[in-house]
Amino acid sequence: MFCRKGTHVSDFLSGVIAGEVEKHLEQWGWQVVRVQDFSRVLEEFAACEPQLVLLDIGLPYYNGFYWCQQIRKSSQVPVIFLSSAADSMNIVLAMHQGGDDFVAKPFDLTVLTAKMQALLRRTYEFARQDAPLPLQDGFLNLSDGTLMRGEQQAELTRNELRIAEMLLEHRGRTVSREALMERLWSTDSFVDENTLSVNVNRLRKKMEALGFLDPIRTRKGEGYLIPS
Repeated sequence: MFCRKGTHVSDFLSGVIAGEVEKHLEQWGWQVVRVQDFSRVLEEFAACEPQLVLLDIGLPYYNGFYWCQQIRKSSQVPVIFLSSAADSMNIVLAMHQGGDDFVAKPFDLTVLTAKMQALLRRTYEFARQDAPLPLQDGFLNLSDGTLMRGEQQAELTRNELRIAEMLLEHRGRTVSREALMERLWSTDSFVDENTLSVNVNRLRKKMEALGFLDPIRTRKGEGYLIPS
């Protein structure tokens, strides 16, 4: 489902549930576009230019993990997975492929709407004017969520950005996993122990790919730190 609040919601759902979600969201003023041809999802996504995507795991042709991965190659649009396959492995995989939240079926439509509104609010808030945070011979740009080193840059997800920001704010000190999860939960992000590990590892790899050396250290049983 591709959504806008005045906003397209992309719906990669199917059957009765998709119809119920579409009807409910339209009553709240959302513009909803449902995928018609599941073999041409990216073409429909590009044509719609949604501001939010609702994505099931079990889909024709390719599963939701695949399509989320493909979307992430060109877009940072927020993605919410809706699925009855809500075991921890699928939730972690959904986050690892670039998902922003995971809602297990059956779900309350009012709760889903509230999660969508919160995610859109966080994603499309006015550009922040915060000064960049230095990182070795580069910096973290808070206004657009990018890591910069020379002419190279890497785009961070919202969770990666919040983790990097908190670690840099406490540079040289260990930040506990509990504190990081509390920071993410305060913004209504879905995160548990496994999800946090996935996001930290993804952030570390992006830093290393830009050439930052030993950017995030793990303190076993304590948390993480960025050296001063």
